[in-house]
Amino acid sequence: MTNIELGLDTFGDVTADADGRLLPHARVLRDVIAEAELADRVGVDFFGVGEHHRPDFAISAPEVLLAAIAGRTERLRLGTAVTVLSSDDPIRVYQRFSTLNAVSNGRAEVILGRGSFTESFPLFGYSLDDYEVLFEEKLAIFAALRDADRTAQPVKWKGTVRPPLDGIRVFPPVENPPLSAWVGVGGSPQSVVRAARYGFPLTLAIIGGDPRRFNPYVELYHRSLAQLARGPLPVGVHSPGHVAETDAQAREELWPAYQVMRNRIGAERGWGPTSRAEFDHEIAAGSLYVGSPETVARKIAATVRALGASRFDLKYSAGTLGHEIMLRSIDLYGREVIPRVRQELGAGRLELEAESVG
Repeated sequence: MTNIELGLDTFGDVTADADGRLLPHARVLRDVIAEAELADRVGVDFFGVGEHHRPDFAISAPEVLLAAIAGRTERLRLGTAVTVLSSDDPIRVYQRFSTLNAVSNGRAEVILGRGSFTESFPLFGYSLDDYEVLFEEKLAIFAALRDADRTAQPVKWKGTVRPPLDGIRVFPPVENPPLSAWVGVGGSPQSVVRAARYGFPLTLAIIGGDPRRFNPYVELYHRSLAQLARGPLPVGVHSPGHVAETDAQAREELWPAYQVMRNRIGAERGWGPTSRAEFDHEIAAGSLYVGSPETVARKIAATVRALGASRFDLKYSAGTLGHEIMLRSIDLYGREVIPRVRQELGAGRLELEAESVG
């Protein structure tokens, strides 16, 4: 567990200036690049950007943004959180990430998913009636491309969402295959089994409630891999949070932006408005990782232990939370949270070894 990967995710939430005016999307995108540069300098392992097609998030072309980040970073692994495969062409997705992998010297990853919003379906001419079959078949195509690249064999696939692929080669090939690719899951057992069936590592998007409630999904994933005679694959976690010098400061900085964002999205989905009490409860017992470096590290370590995760990605952006505040959070995450998490997990491992010897 001391080898845990600790990353950061952002959707490029549209932020506000000191007077509360929303910043242009172009400015937000440039700010995300600066945030990734800082993450690279302070020792963060992974930087993920989520694809969205709505006014409150700036990132709709994640690979382009990641390519810009690749040119200004050295060690940071670069990926998505997530790529909405259902409304994209899996061949083009594979080509774009193979290209990103080349220009970043092997640092590219993709997390494939259906996303938590549906704007991309009408935007690109897809029907929500095909929600299930689009993801199922496009994931199968992507898996076939990945396997063909690994074996240097042509792709063969037949389904309903496009004409068959028969003897197709896709270029550019990945320099050192396979391309690192995960499947993002929000809590559907069918999606967990699907990830296992195609041999993809699993990323759990845990955005509310006690993270331990996802234990059955982790067990289902490992059981499905075993039944399919596949070797063990890693499990990752994506959850929101914010780091400041003290617990009180972190809560007071995050709450105003969090409340507006949560109520805006909640109204779209038929949820009631949130409250400060709900916010504080989610920090204390749920899946908001908010507080001082010590508090956040302790909570991350507890989740990693509970779920047997090998990666934890903190979604550090939240609505209009300011760029400068996020930069300070990233700095604390890299310089203080990450070493503390590894220390916590290392101490726990030594305790377990001592107990087993005794």
